[in-house]
Amino acid sequence: MIQTNPIKLDDPAIKRSAAIAKALGHPARIAILKILAQRNTCFCGDITEIIPLAQSTVSQHLKALKNAGLIKGEVEGVRTCYCLNPDGVRELKSLLSELSDELVQTCC
Repeated sequence: MIQTNPIKLDDPAIKRSAAIAKALGHPARIAILKILAQRNTCFCGDITEIIPLAQSTVSQHLKALKNAGLIKGEVEGVRTCYCLNPDGVRELKSLLSELSDELVQTCC
């Protein structure tokens, strides 16, 4: 029998991974990240012109991505400009890489 180390669901690393995964768990959020990735600067335009969703819905998705640390938003006058958070994107890449490496090691 293979012995495994106990995994605690309250482990901060597991909780952080789950929070990022949850933020990625909607197609609109993936689309928003792709839109922001196509820009070299912050995007101050109306995302609803690109994604056919209500402004309030887009705002909720932006909030989820921002809370997960994947994007940043800066207020400029009456608008908020959004861009990718490089630290959050690096963290996402690291988390996914570590998880996939672990899964591949033990996969049949």
